Amino acid sequence: MYVKFNPTALIPLGLLVTSAFSSPTFPQQQPLGPNDDLSAALRIHSKKPSVDAESLAATIETKNLLKRAYALYNIAKISELEFGHPTRVIGSKGHVATVEYVKRILSSLGGYYNVSEQVFPAVSGYIYESHLVIGHQVVDHRAMSLTPPTKNKDTVFAGVVAAKNDGCLESDFGEDAKGAIVLIERGSCPFGQKSENAGKAGAVAAVVYNNEPGSLSGTLGTPLEHHVATFGISREDALPILEKLKAGEEIDGSAYINSEVNVIKTKNVIAQTVLGDPDNCVMLGGHSDSVEEGPGVNDDGSGSMTLLEVAVQLTKFSVNNCVRFAWWSGEEEGLLGSTWYALHLTAEENQKIRLFMDYDMLASVNFAYQIYNATDAEGDPKGSEELRNFYIEGYKGLGVNYTFIPFDGRSDYVGFIEAGIPAGGVATGAEGIKTPEEVEMFGGKAGEWYDPCYHQLCDDLTNLDEKAWNVNARLVAKSVGKYAESFEGFPERTPEDAEVKAARKESAKKWKYRGNKLIM
Repeated sequence: MYVKFNPTALIPLGLLVTSAFSSPTFPQQQPLGPNDDLSAALRIHSKKPSVDAESLAATIETKNLLKRAYALYNIAKISELEFGHPTRVIGSKGHVATVEYVKRILSSLGGYYNVSEQVFPAVSGYIYESHLVIGHQVVDHRAMSLTPPTKNKDTVFAGVVAAKNDGCLESDFGEDAKGAIVLIERGSCPFGQKSENAGKAGAVAAVVYNNEPGSLSGTLGTPLEHHVATFGISREDALPILEKLKAGEEIDGSAYINSEVNVIKTKNVIAQTVLGDPDNCVMLGGHSDSVEEGPGVNDDGSGSMTLLEVAVQLTKFSVNNCVRFAWWSGEEEGLLGSTWYALHLTAEENQKIRLFMDYDMLASVNFAYQIYNATDAEGDPKGSEELRNFYIEGYKGLGVNYTFIPFDGRSDYVGFIEAGIPAGGVATGAEGIKTPEEVEMFGGKAGEWYDPCYHQLCDDLTNLDEKAWNVNARLVAKSVGKYAESFEGFPERTPEDAEVKAARKESAKKWKYRGNKLIM
């Protein structure tokens, strides 16, 4: 089902935009303005009926979600002059206006929330052009995200050599790597580590080849001093080259990447209820940014606007436990905002967050109702499996089927899991392929992406399924209502001693992704 909009529902664009954002000191959260009468707000809101899962879910109306989507799309259009199309990528006017829109709505709710912002440095990159030639063959490739350019942003000519093993150790690169283009097999460590080791050995470029069928694209992650221009290629293209090198044949090549990697400042928005036990907080988040290629109405307008609508509807109730909403920035660049937030929590603040719920892409048009498959057996923080089981019962209560997807690093739960905080969430799918079995469960089209407009210009107002969005928005409201009312039966958070922290760090998940980007 595709959305139909009432043009009269458009929120005036002038209300959505402010001139520019301030830059308070980071990483501390900065108050946006004084609460004129906190005690009066507490008196007013504490007299409201106590929240519960079903009551809050009953407030969710599709028409309100669609109005917010309409506003968000018009916000994305603010970037058209600069980018030539609607976008809310970090650093754009569309993203700045998205943040201001969220803040404006939250600040209009009668002091129900303490609203703050967290400014942090974010790395963004752009690849203008690249080519790779090995021997006499132009090789199909993908330049790695956040790769530096080749020297002087010019073509480099060099011999081609192969690294030992998978390039995860400096010793995997011999003397022959100096001044060479180095082939490195994918596996067991991040692409950024392979590139760094190649750079330390003096390579002029690194070419990571897949260890499974298909092409390879990914990201180097946080820029490091010794990163070199890095490409990804398929195993199929690499094997003939490797065979020739193994036979002792000398091969020449040329590599070229023209790219930029910049550090900008962007911001998270955090809103916490003034009511509720501040030492027992239910936290949930979605990301406020889109990719550069499009307006991001489903990714993650559907999640971030669900949070905003639930935050508005929650003001009809009082809460026993504090509720903390977050709108992350820089998710599309590698989960930057959520990771920064979780990393900079003090030990005391970390313990106050009883669980974190991630809501990213809730209205894909070829949807499946997906639950992140957190389990105690996998070593996820205790409570993550209980949250997964809540979603199971929640979907059952809403009368729909569900399926599981792996906890593999694709969204903003990562930083919380790494910080030892129980986490989970639901989604409706991105570029994954829908199976015939899932068509039986959810309808839709087999063999096509769950979101056929994922990370494209067409992720606009036509790219939302009303049914899926309503179901998931009600489930989000249920999750807030349940834990805002009580944490009864949910595992307690306890302070971790140094030994426990060391053990958790040692056994930490090796994420395959950091957001949408493959990292290893």
